Amino acid sequence: MKICIYGAGAIGGYMGAELARTGVDVSLIARGPHLKAMRENGLKLRIGDEEHVTHPTCTDNPADLGPQDFVIVTLKAHSVPNVVDAMQPLLGPDTAVVTAVNGVPWWYFYGLEGDFEGRRMETVDPGSVQWNGIGPERAIGCVVYPACEIAEPGVIQHTSGNKFTLGEPNGEKTERIQKLSQALMAANLKAPVRPRIRDEIWIKLWGNLSFNPISALTSATLEQIAGDDGTRAVVRAMMVEAQAIGEALGVKFPVTVDKRIDGAAAVGAHKTSMLQDLELGRPMEIDALVAAVSEMGVLVGMKTPTIDTVLALVRQRARIAGCYQ
Repeated sequence: MKICIYGAGAIGGYMGAELARTGVDVSLIARGPHLKAMRENGLKLRIGDEEHVTHPTCTDNPADLGPQDFVIVTLKAHSVPNVVDAMQPLLGPDTAVVTAVNGVPWWYFYGLEGDFEGRRMETVDPGSVQWNGIGPERAIGCVVYPACEIAEPGVIQHTSGNKFTLGEPNGEKTERIQKLSQALMAANLKAPVRPRIRDEIWIKLWGNLSFNPISALTSATLEQIAGDDGTRAVVRAMMVEAQAIGEALGVKFPVTVDKRIDGAAAVGAHKTSMLQDLELGRPMEIDALVAAVSEMGVLVGMKTPTIDTVLALVRQRARIAGCYQ
């Protein structure tokens, strides 16, 4: 089995290191000092009290690798359209592309029964670049739960979690997804296969949609946002609007809004990824996490006044900081 991880930062590096330890033919696409360090010294994973060094193939040129069985994309959502052309040498006739990306995936309406089957998402896939260049028939959904960071170039620090939930867009338990699940589980990663992957996408999206932009606007941590009556009310209003959209699209929410907020608060003094990106001057994941939900609201005829207000504010905050185009 040949697996390529496209965008081997913290999460991709963690997956790659664990897969490499089991002998899987895994290759990593990265760039800059991180790539240089991995090439020269190997990929180091710090997890618990242990430290492991592996030597997977590392490159910045997909043409070096040839067709793969699986391409696991761990880039931020807004970066993916820009690499579709470069990704082509990795795509053989049966290559599956696993979207281990936060937010609404570009293939969301592929294989979804109902009036919107086949609809494309302009906010996450402008001009249908991914739909046309990758093909939704290749897509496997993946919801990412671990927390990791690049401690220094070539070194991944694992903080918590090891679950990567998988699901086919049409809900089938195909041979390819079972093979991928087995490979990940053999690498000490939890990889359950779910028949309703969109339900799990929405549960994570629910928090990202609300806590991420509010944290970027206020610089507050999860527990500070949830613990303040004013910002908690904004989070709750955004989640209620999102739940109505999700349910209109057939999503089932297994927990209440307040339980979801309390779950985020329990994480504690954690800065969201969007706030971290803002502080570091990196592009922010506004479209996949917030704008896509607003686009879906228009699609199903649901008004989203709170989401739209927060979206307008965080877009301007990001533009002024040079973190959004």
